[in-house]
Amino acid sequence: MDLIIKLIEFIIYSIVIVIITKKFLINALRTLASALDLDSKAVGDIAGVATSMPEIISVFFTALKGMFATGVYNILSSNIINFIQYIISIYKNRNQKELQNTALKSDIVMVIITILIPLTIVILDIQMNIGFVPIFIMLFILFYIINRNTHKLYLSNIEVKAIKEIEKEKKWIRGKKKVVIKNIIYLLLIGIALFIVGELLGNVVKKLSIMFNISESIIGIALGFITSLPELITFIESQKKFKKENNSISGVVEATNNLLTSNIVNLFIVLTIGIIVITII
Repeated sequence: MDLIIKLIEFIIYSIVIVIITKKFLINALRTLASALDLDSKAVGDIAGVATSMPEIISVFFTALKGMFATGVYNILSSNIINFIQYIISIYKNRNQKELQNTALKSDIVMVIITILIPLTIVILDIQMNIGFVPIFIMLFILFYIINRNTHKLYLSNIEVKAIKEIEKEKKWIRGKKKVVIKNIIYLLLIGIALFIVGELLGNVVKKLSIMFNISESIIGIALGFITSLPELITFIESQKKFKKENNSISGVVEATNNLLTSNIVNLFIVLTIGIIVITII
């Protein structure tokens, strides 16, 4: 009976993190991006960071409980599921032809690398330590530079023009300054809420592992499935939004950057946080 109760708590806390991310965090970030007149790539980057919040919260608190292996499996599971969901969303919106763009192909290659790295760590049972932190930070910077430069070089004039036309059509938000300030306050409150729920989730995960002898790998994979739900929603919504405006390329650019940013944040930033936490404790 205790096991069932803890499993229910695990599911509830995980879903609450996803709901907070989807309903509040993503909306606040999108509104903020719109108020600041950011382009599709920037919005995708922001959405990628936002949809990685469940992984950041879960890995931080599981590492805090001394269960770093759970975080590694969480990241591996999340990155694989993110990629699968992205492919499904592309085919669902019939945007396969947009992936012929060299910049987007480069992004997909980097996404595959973000899957191969944690897969190698798991298969070879590599023990992570503080020495990996500078490597991960340098790789994060490298991936960011490649992504930025390839988009500048290989997005054709037609595609760039289409993106700019959509940006020009954005309506001016009245009280722009108020919108920015209000959403920054929202983000702070959302961060506090995620921190509280994350602490509760970390406690439950530790009890499931210790009291009921459930392996960290199984818990991590389960967390990966749950924490990847926000990405599926944003992948589909971004493409659907621009499809209505006859500008599929902007939707694919946003979804692809959402995927890449989410995966590199998961791998290089979230794991770095986990390593630092586990090293300190």
